[in-house]
Amino acid sequence: MSTPVVLVAGLHRAARTAAVDALLARRPGSVAVHHDLAEVTRGRVRRIVRDGGRVLETADVRLAHGCVSCTVREDLLPRLVLLAPGASLLIVDLWDAVEPRSVAEAIGGAEVREVLRLTAVLTALDAGDLPGDLTRGERLRELGRPAAASDRRYLAEVLSRQVEYATGLVLHGGDEDDHELSLRVLTHLAPLTPVHGVAGLPTVTGPALRPAELAERVDPATARLPADATTEEIVTTVWRSRRPLHPGRLFEAVDELVTASVRSRGRFWLATRPGQLLAWDAVAGIVSVEDAGPWLAALPKAAWDLVSPARRAAAALDWDPEHGDRVQHLVFTGPDLDVERLHDLLDSCLLADGESPGHDDPFAPILDLKQIA
Repeated sequence: MSTPVVLVAGLHRAARTAAVDALLARRPGSVAVHHDLAEVTRGRVRRIVRDGGRVLETADVRLAHGCVSCTVREDLLPRLVLLAPGASLLIVDLWDAVEPRSVAEAIGGAEVREVLRLTAVLTALDAGDLPGDLTRGERLRELGRPAAASDRRYLAEVLSRQVEYATGLVLHGGDEDDHELSLRVLTHLAPLTPVHGVAGLPTVTGPALRPAELAERVDPATARLPADATTEEIVTTVWRSRRPLHPGRLFEAVDELVTASVRSRGRFWLATRPGQLLAWDAVAGIVSVEDAGPWLAALPKAAWDLVSPARRAAAALDWDPEHGDRVQHLVFTGPDLDVERLHDLLDSCLLADGESPGHDDPFAPILDLKQIA
C-alpha cells in the first residue's frame, strides 16, 4: 500500500509553515520533510524531519551540484521511501523558491510509484504579501532567496508559477481587507483552483495525481487560461485572433503590452514561424517568449497519435478550416486595465491581408538561440 504524499509550496514561509503544522496536527502519524536551501549556493542543504510535536532528525546534506534537482534525486526521494512504511502521510515542506512541478514529477515517477502516492500540491500564500509580491521585479538572488547558485529567476515569476500549478491554494495571514483583495487576485489568476484557509484544508489522502495531467493544466498548448472577468478594480481580458502576427510590430509593442498588466500568458503564432506554437509568459514587467513545439496542424496526421489526448482535445476546440489549431490566445490581468487600448494595440500587430512579414525577425535571437542551446 503506497503512502500519500502532499507537497506544500510557497514563497511565504510563515503561511507555508502554518499549513504544514495544520496538516501534521490533523493526521496522527504524519511526518514532514523540509530541505533548508539557505546555503545551497555553497553545496550544503539542511534536512529537517518532524512530526506534530517534535523534530525527529536533522542532517547536513552535501551535494556534488548545489541545485533543487540534485536535492530531490539524491536525498528527498530516498528519505521519503525510507519514512513511508511508518508514516500515515508524508508532507514535503518545500523551500521558499522551489517550484513544485519538478518535485511532483519526481515523486509521481515510476521508480517510486509503488511506495509513494502524490495526492495534492498546495501553495500557501500570505494574504498581506501576495498582491504586492506579484508586482515585484527583483531577482531571487537579490533578495537572498535563490534555490541554486545559478538561480536567475524573479520573485514574481516563481510566485505566479507556484499559484498556477497547485491543486489547492492556502490563504493565511493579513487582515480582512488583505484577505478579500487576495481572494479577488486568485479568482483571476487561478479561477478553477479551490482556495482554503489553514483551518479548512482539503483532504490530502485520496487517489494518486498524474504529473502529466498537472503539467497539461499549465503547459502553453493545453493550459486552462482564465476567461474575461472584472472584480472591482481587477480586470482580466482575453484577446484572440486567427490571423498571424507581424513579428516586427509585435516586437515593438512588447514593452507596452508587458507593462500594461501585472500578469499575462498564452500562446501565439508569428507570420514568419507558422509551424511553431509560441508561448507568452509575463509577470511584473518581465516577459518570456519561448518555442513550445509545433502546432498540431504543422505535424503529419500520422504523428497526431503521438501527442496526448489533452493536446488533441485542445487543438480540436481551436480548429479552423484554414489555419488548423493556430490561434492567438493571450490573457492579460491587472488593475484597471485599458482593455480597448490593449486590444487595439494587439490588433495593430496582426498581418494585414496581402501583407508580407518581410525577412527580418527580431524574435530570432531569442527563439533560435534557445533552439541551439
